[in-house]
Amino acid sequence: MRRLFLPVAKSTMGQNAFLEMEMFSGSIVALVTPMDSSGEVDYASLKNLVDFHVNAGTDAIVSVGTTGESATVTVEEHIKIVLKTLEFADGRIPVIAGTGANATHEAITFSKMFAGSGIAGCLSVVPYYNKPSQEGLFQHFKAISESTELPQILTTYRVAPSRT
Repeated sequence: MRRLFLPVAKSTMGQNAFLEMEMFSGSIVALVTPMDSSGEVDYASLKNLVDFHVNAGTDAIVSVGTTGESATVTVEEHIKIVLKTLEFADGRIPVIAGTGANATHEAITFSKMFAGSGIAGCLSVVPYYNKPSQEGLFQHFKAISESTELPQILTTYRVAPSRT
């Protein structure tokens, strides 16, 4: 990871105070969540995926990101998948939690749930289907970032033209 220094305020000496943060860089892979034939999460295969990416030198992984399953698993499953990914990673690779949602309050809830868990950051998506304005997008991401100390990665993805 590279270091990023953001000016946050003027000190009493008139100099800028800086917040030091680490930026994500390199190969960051959004993991698929493996399911078994009955539709349950296959945690043994998830562990194998995490181990594969650790051994391959992947720089970070995203759990329940933009690979599709976030819209199909329950809130409880979502949280468990992220936390199991973190457990399987065991500090060997940064884990980014997919916390994006169509509703701002839901994205905030997910982001807050992972505070203090060891998650390296959150991946948040542009709200899908409701087509917010540019100001709406700004307010959505601003509200999320103000709700947590976790670093935020913002992403968008193309969908069918009738949905954009």
